[in-house]
Amino acid sequence: MTSGLTWLVAMRIIVPSVRTLHRDVVADFSMIFRECQQDRLLDQVADRIRGTPTTDTQKHRALTELSYVLASQGIPASDLSPGALVHFQHELRAVRKKGNYDRQIAGLIWEVLHSMGRFPEGTPATIRAARRGGPRTVEEFVDYHGVKNAGVRQLLIDYINQRAALGMDHSSLRGLTGLLVRNFWCVIEHINPGQQNLDLTEEIYEAWRQEVDTIQTPDGPRPRQGIWDLLIAVRALYLDLQAWSLEDPARWGPWATKCPIPPIASRGYKAGRRRMAERIADRTRARQPLLDLLVRHVTSEKERLRAFREAAAGSLDDDGFDFGGARYTHMTHRKSQRAPAKGPRARRGIEFEAPPEPERQLRVFSPAGHKINITDQEEQAFWTWAAIEILRLTGIRHEELLELSHLSIRQYRRPNGEIVGLLVITPSKTDRERVIPMSPELLHVIAEMIRRHKENLGTIPLIRRWDPQEREHSEPLPFLFQHSSGPLRGVFSTTRIAKLLRAACTAAAEDRPEFEGLAFTPHDFRRIFATDLVNNGLPIHIGAALLGHANLQTTRGYVAVFDEDVVRHYQMHLANRRAMRPDHEYARVTDAEWQEFEDHFDKRKVELGACGRPYGTPCAHEHACVRCPMLHVEPRMILRLDELEADLIARRERAETEGWKGEVDGLELTLGHLRDKRDRATRLRKQTTAPL
Repeated sequence: MTSGLTWLVAMRIIVPSVRTLHRDVVADFSMIFRECQQDRLLDQVADRIRGTPTTDTQKHRALTELSYVLASQGIPASDLSPGALVHFQHELRAVRKKGNYDRQIAGLIWEVLHSMGRFPEGTPATIRAARRGGPRTVEEFVDYHGVKNAGVRQLLIDYINQRAALGMDHSSLRGLTGLLVRNFWCVIEHINPGQQNLDLTEEIYEAWRQEVDTIQTPDGPRPRQGIWDLLIAVRALYLDLQAWSLEDPARWGPWATKCPIPPIASRGYKAGRRRMAERIADRTRARQPLLDLLVRHVTSEKERLRAFREAAAGSLDDDGFDFGGARYTHMTHRKSQRAPAKGPRARRGIEFEAPPEPERQLRVFSPAGHKINITDQEEQAFWTWAAIEILRLTGIRHEELLELSHLSIRQYRRPNGEIVGLLVITPSKTDRERVIPMSPELLHVIAEMIRRHKENLGTIPLIRRWDPQEREHSEPLPFLFQHSSGPLRGVFSTTRIAKLLRAACTAAAEDRPEFEGLAFTPHDFRRIFATDLVNNGLPIHIGAALLGHANLQTTRGYVAVFDEDVVRHYQMHLANRRAMRPDHEYARVTDAEWQEFEDHFDKRKVELGACGRPYGTPCAHEHACVRCPMLHVEPRMILRLDELEADLIARRERAETEGWKGEVDGLELTLGHLRDKRDRATRLRKQTTAPL
């Protein structure tokens, strides 16, 4: 019955449900199905799946699910659309009750079809992006909180869009919407449902303050730590409306009113910030002495589990092995007890390959009878060690750690012939890319990560990283912090790194009571790194460059030392630098020199943006701005670039008609430069990670 049903489905005589396919067909259904279909496109998709960097078992599973979706929906491979895959994923989750793994299988099929160009233009590169959607609009953010008053809803949308036009990333946009919509207006509507405008009485304002000054927690109400950010955002809303009503009274005038938050309400802002800085400094001082203990713990644990894994892998043919003075026994699986596959099998004149045996992970029984997954434990120990080492040696941010790729490693040859390793940090919080010289210790960690990827996969696969803040995927890059997630490769999430650090501190507390109830976060390593730099005499402005800070005051806030130490080190550096410079460099600037300086920057302003040529140099490209590499296009001029592109295309068509081949070549060159500049301006507007 099973064999007969399999052939009826494979020949499309009947169209079964997904549940029937998972219950009543043979294990090699995908091979029978492909042989019956004789579909060249289906064979091409199958070959592409076989070439993916994943295990044989997962490839076989993906081929089986690909046959299931075509058989259950009664469609050929050419009609396999994004909607068909999403629908099949829903059905698969209901049948197997293993939604996570099934999403990964469907995701592998999706990425293969997308890379082959089988999906319509504009389709997201991953099924995850298709399900979650891209960055949300301001309207979606506001409507998520359920504003009842239609007029105020439109006002908040217009106001936040106006603020976003001045330059705001997706995460900041979401935070501003939460402050103004969820924590301000929705609370006002809850207190006074009949409120129609922003003109609040003293009673309503006081009731609102009582609501937002505290937040409810499982342990009871506690004071809101971010109250100052909320008060400043709401006060800015009222003051902006008052100022904008003078420029555009028809749009903003009806909503301009007196701000209910008095200036005295924010008088404690600076004191609150100082208290916060003191708490952060105390946290850094408490963790700085424990950093060396944590590093020694994770290093020794990594080496112990590596030796444990090698001992287990070298004794697979034996019943057990000895390690660390204890006897461990290998776990036996029912699948491994079956007779081995006999190679190709024949069925009605068709030869099929036997399904691959599942890859075995190293699992053993401890002397006490506990199950130990050596493979998972060794993987966790290695990546915990790698994350802690890079965080403490570079001081990079959490997101920047996950954005490290094989392309981040560069080298620089000094004039004396010495080669210095450089680590290029892509901008995560700012648009300023920076370079960190790598010490031998840091270079060793990076080399260990690259070696691990190449030993397992032969190369570092190109994968896309999902940015939860911007809600979009990056370009395919060889990220260093990537792992296997079923049949797919994925980049570590910020949550996973935080869990690894907490687990390391919990394990260290078993031998070191100092770690009891204490945990490290990725930002703790950044603050300790900054403190060590200043304590060791490095000028604070160089420390700011290494940390990616645009303001020295930000770096000072990261340093857990006394202020007089920072000022003393910095003043000593300034004195030494001035002593080495000639006196004429400190001469006062004349009016003519200053006027010449200002005129230079005024002349660099052009229609599409600004010219980046150095001071004192004329235009070297005869004002061919679209072709000039010095032109920095402003994001708001993208529409103008579209107009220029349409004009250039029309001119190229005229030149092709008239046979002006030289003109065609010149227009093609100009179009290429224009599109490159538009792509760069689009990336700057979205403020996404720049692909390397």
